[in-house]
Amino acid sequence: YAVWPHLTVLENVKYPLKKKRMDKKQMQEIAMNALKQVQMETYANHLPSQLSGGQQQRVAIARALVSSKELIVLDEPITNLDLKLRQEMLKEIREIQATIGTTIVYISHDQEASLELCDRLAIMDQQGNIRQLGNDYDIVMKPKDRYIFEFVGISNFVDVVTKEDGIYINAENGLVKLDEKSALENPTKAYQLAFRPMDAVFDNESPIKGKVVTETFLGNITNYFIQLGDKQIRLQQSALDVMKYGKAKEGQEVGLKFVRKFYYEKEEA
Repeated sequence: YAVWPHLTVLENVKYPLKKKRMDKKQMQEIAMNALKQVQMETYANHLPSQLSGGQQQRVAIARALVSSKELIVLDEPITNLDLKLRQEMLKEIREIQATIGTTIVYISHDQEASLELCDRLAIMDQQGNIRQLGNDYDIVMKPKDRYIFEFVGISNFVDVVTKEDGIYINAENGLVKLDEKSALENPTKAYQLAFRPMDAVFDNESPIKGKVVTETFLGNITNYFIQLGDKQIRLQQSALDVMKYGKAKEGQEVGLKFVRKFYYEKEEA
C-alpha cells in the first residue's frame, strides 16, 4: 500500500487526478470526498510518516477510489507485515469495503488472510484457470476436486485397499475396514483417503489404531504426527478438546475416528 512519503495525505490522493488534468477545485472536492469515505479527512495535511500502518492503508485505498469507484485491485498488500499488523490491516480493509461498498479484488498467496477477508474466493491453477469459485465454506468443506483439496490448507493422503466387501486402511494393527465400496466412484481404480488434520479425532473405541510419533503444543491447538501403518499423518487437537479429554503422549497407541473424509484417485508418481 505504498504512499509517497514526501506528499501529504491530500496530495497523495490528488495525484491520479492531476494526470486527468482536472481543475483544482474539482480535484479538491473529489479527493476530500474519497478521504471522507475512508474516515481520513481530518488527516489531509499529515505526512505518511505521521500515520499508522492502518491509516496509510486507508490513504492508499482513497487514492485508488479517485481512479476507480467500481473496482479496486489489491495485489499482496500486506505480505511484508508482521502477524499482528497483518491482522489489523485485514480488519481495516474489511471495514473500508463495508463503508464504501466498492468491490475489492484481493490477490494473495496467503490462504488464511483470503478466507478471513473475502466473500467469494477464486482458486486458480498454474495455467491461470479458475478451478473453483465460491464462498469460504464451500472452498474448504466442499472442494470440487483433489487439486482444490490439496491446495487449501494442510492435507493428509493415505492409500486404501479396495476389496469385495469394502475399503480398508493399513493401520498399526493391520488392515481395518473403513467404508463400503460404494463410497468410491470407480472401485476398479486405486484410491487414497484424504482428510485434514482436524478431520480425525482420538477415539478409544475405534478399531483403527495409530501410534503418536510427536506431540507439539501450539497454544490454541496441539499438533500430532501419528504413525498409521507405513504412513505418518498429521492431526490437530483443539485447546477445548485438550481440556476435555487431555493430550495424547508420544509413543501412545490411539484409536482414530474420521469425522470427515474424501476419496480421490491416486495420482501417478
